[in-house]
Amino acid sequence: MRRVVSGALSALCVCFTATAYGQGIEITLKQGSQREAQTKAQLQRLVERYDISRWIFTRSINVDEKSIPHSHPILTLHTRHLQDDDLLLSTFVHEQLHWFLVQRGKDTEIAIKELHELFPTTPARPPEGANDENSTYLHLLVCYLEYRADQQLLGELKARQVMDFWATDHYTWMYRMVLDRSGEIGKVISKYKLNP
Repeated sequence: MRRVVSGALSALCVCFTATAYGQGIEITLKQGSQREAQTKAQLQRLVERYDISRWIFTRSINVDEKSIPHSHPILTLHTRHLQDDDLLLSTFVHEQLHWFLVQRGKDTEIAIKELHELFPTTPARPPEGANDENSTYLHLLVCYLEYRADQQLLGELKARQVMDFWATDHYTWMYRMVLDRSGEIGKVISKYKLNP
């Protein structure tokens, strides 16, 4: 009987540790480089430090120093932000939010149509826009949700600093719109219940 109870307690501890440590996230390295291993450790530390459970929609994460971050088919991060925890956390949440919006596909599509009315012309190429017009509209939703998540995780000041940086780095038009016309985008998000 003691062995059964002891075994059950051990199993419970292992499950708790796996859940608490990285919230059950599995991180693989594409190249196996030192920078990828450091980024993995950095992400694990951030996931332990912040309660990001509200923004986890896929638990399979890949770190690839030769890749641009993307959400599908496997959420992939690069090693660019080893010196900046806030930027890595924001990138991670951004890619997770793509998974959320895919799960809410119909509502996302309708919200994008409404954004067409609010923003009749958009850039359709990097660095201002995404790869095409539809992706630019989708990123208005993702970047808005990323900003809101950053505010909750990092606080208003740090979240604003992250958004200001992104607005000069990539998707520059979308991040500026999130900062300048947040209320309008937020109404669309609320209308279609696209807030995790």
